[in-house]
Amino acid sequence: MTLARFRTIALLSLSFALAGTATAQQPMQDKQTYTVILKGRWTAAHFPHEYPVGAHFSGLIGASHVDGYALFREGAMPSVGLERLSETGRHTPLDGEVRTAITAGRAGMLFESGPLKDFGDSIVTTITVDAKFPLVSLVAMIAPSPDWFAGVASVDLREMGGWAARKSVDLIAYDSGGDDGATYTAVDADTSPKRATMRATTRHFAPDGKAMPVATVTFVRN
Repeated sequence: MTLARFRTIALLSLSFALAGTATAQQPMQDKQTYTVILKGRWTAAHFPHEYPVGAHFSGLIGASHVDGYALFREGAMPSVGLERLSETGRHTPLDGEVRTAITAGRAGMLFESGPLKDFGDSIVTTITVDAKFPLVSLVAMIAPSPDWFAGVASVDLREMGGWAARKSVDLIAYDSGGDDGATYTAVDADTSPKRATMRATTRHFAPDGKAMPVATVTFVRN
């Protein structure tokens, strides 16, 4: 092989390598839509202690966002919106809090769904992420309950320089810290002062002394 031919092959190889790198990185600059599928695992068979009549999840509410933003954070005080969601299942004013974060450039998109009343079924919705807002958080009330909710915070959908094709995450139960009720159907008893949001570790959600997932959420790239 001549020196000139060797150099030509080397330059072509380098060009293809650079093109491949650009292609691998490019998806991170684009918006990517995911189907969000929440499957309930909060059933009487798995969580027998005082399992309530009419058990269901409220509609999901969530957002794509930057690192550092949170719908909730374990050990932090609940927002007014999170407390309302956890006690009543209402999305307002949590939806307004998310819209304020969108205006401030901390969140990219608000998404919501209807409730899940049949645990043989699933909640299905969609979320769009991009390079600026690659993280997703979501919550749903565990109903009936004083102020318990299922949620997951800051799921990162980036993977190996691109977008993950599929990611599943378990959701555990949390106590928002807004109500003193200790049973599913306890009367309203506002906590004063409010407590920090913590994992729910009573027998309702930790039958064997260890918190068990009450749902699984799967993100599937479209």
